[in-house]
Amino acid sequence: MALPAADLNKKADNKTTMELGHVLPMTAEVKGDHLYIGGVDMVDLARERGTALYVMDEADMRHRMETYLTAFRSRYENSDVVFASKAFINKAAARIVAEEGLCLDVSGGGELAVARAVGFPMDKVFVHGNNKTPVELREAIEAGGGCIVIDSRIELDRVSKIAGELGVTQSIYMRITPGVEADTHEYIRTGCEDSKFGFTMREDWAFNCVKDVLAAPNVRLAGIHMHIGSQIFALHSFKEAIKVMVELMARIEAEYGYRIEELDVGGGLGVAYLAEDKPSTIEDFAEGVTSAVKEYCAEFDVKLPRLLTEPGRSLVANAGVTLYTVGILKTLPGIRKYVAVDGGMSDNIRTALYHAEYEPVIANKADQPRTEIVTLAGKHCESGDAVVVDMPIQHPDLGDIVCVFGTGAYCYTMSNNYNGQPRPAIVFVKDGEARVTTRRETYEDLMACDLD
Repeated sequence: MALPAADLNKKADNKTTMELGHVLPMTAEVKGDHLYIGGVDMVDLARERGTALYVMDEADMRHRMETYLTAFRSRYENSDVVFASKAFINKAAARIVAEEGLCLDVSGGGELAVARAVGFPMDKVFVHGNNKTPVELREAIEAGGGCIVIDSRIELDRVSKIAGELGVTQSIYMRITPGVEADTHEYIRTGCEDSKFGFTMREDWAFNCVKDVLAAPNVRLAGIHMHIGSQIFALHSFKEAIKVMVELMARIEAEYGYRIEELDVGGGLGVAYLAEDKPSTIEDFAEGVTSAVKEYCAEFDVKLPRLLTEPGRSLVANAGVTLYTVGILKTLPGIRKYVAVDGGMSDNIRTALYHAEYEPVIANKADQPRTEIVTLAGKHCESGDAVVVDMPIQHPDLGDIVCVFGTGAYCYTMSNNYNGQPRPAIVFVKDGEARVTTRRETYEDLMACDLD
């Protein structure tokens, strides 16, 4: 694994922090050349709590949750928003999700355990995953998980058997792969025909499997689910997939005499990782989805279902930043300028995994223009370990505090202990107060499971 070749013709943009627009958390501001988020000085916070450090703008998170709920329910009263644990979860986040009235999706026993630990309403929990283990299924059913999204006939049999043993009737969704190609990176495209997820529409497989679901004991088919991918900018893909799903609902009612009462259209709305990114707004997304559901339900004579959406990263990506300290400066003439920080692929593997891009600034020089092109190299023993590749930043010096924007989604949840690196702490900031919601790991934590 190595970095892509540097673009030696790339020029710095000379932008100051507040000119980066949509990539910034909602409460970001610059005072005295320092970056503040949630009324908290990021430079002071980094030096007090250490780096690498995840910081979440709580007001931003809550605002996006409220905006999603209002955008959907004002257009489609019988609708809900489902927070995706896989994007970001800890106990504090789960409590906020509950307080804001959202549902929660979990993709594994650990995420379910977080929800249970904070008393999250189990009837608002959706259990996802293409290979949930029998143990995880039993845990979810015993906990009263509101709905299990089944991914195969094998899983249907497991859920039916476990629910029978526990003497309950378990609500389920069928995950359908609608065969729609989302305009996004191939690694995060999930609704196409060649996907490990869901029941394929090819050769009428999904439709034929509905008969097996309806015949299975101890389960109730509450709805159908789709998810075509993540980081999607072209909204037409959602409309195409919704048509496929509503037409399937009409066929199920016509041929099996069974009405599908709930439709989960997934999510995947793109976010601004770069200053030039122009993703659709939450309002545009809600309008497009709700209009498509109404249009095709009318066309196929289907009663309007309960509508759910799973916004995923668009609820938390831009609410989060990661702070680092500059430790090494190294310039290779005619090749690249490296600025090494005290983190890397252990706290943000997305850059190494699929060349994700981010905007960085120096938090203690936040009002200065970004005059240099640098690569923020990580500290790990991999040539491809970088947080940011060839992006503008202010002139760096040893000890500077670097802030990388847009890291609220899929950074903490994908973090790891490569090279024995303890995972960073998570700090929530709001109204001038900073609270540690997940402490930094220690070396003792790294060895806690080892046996002598």
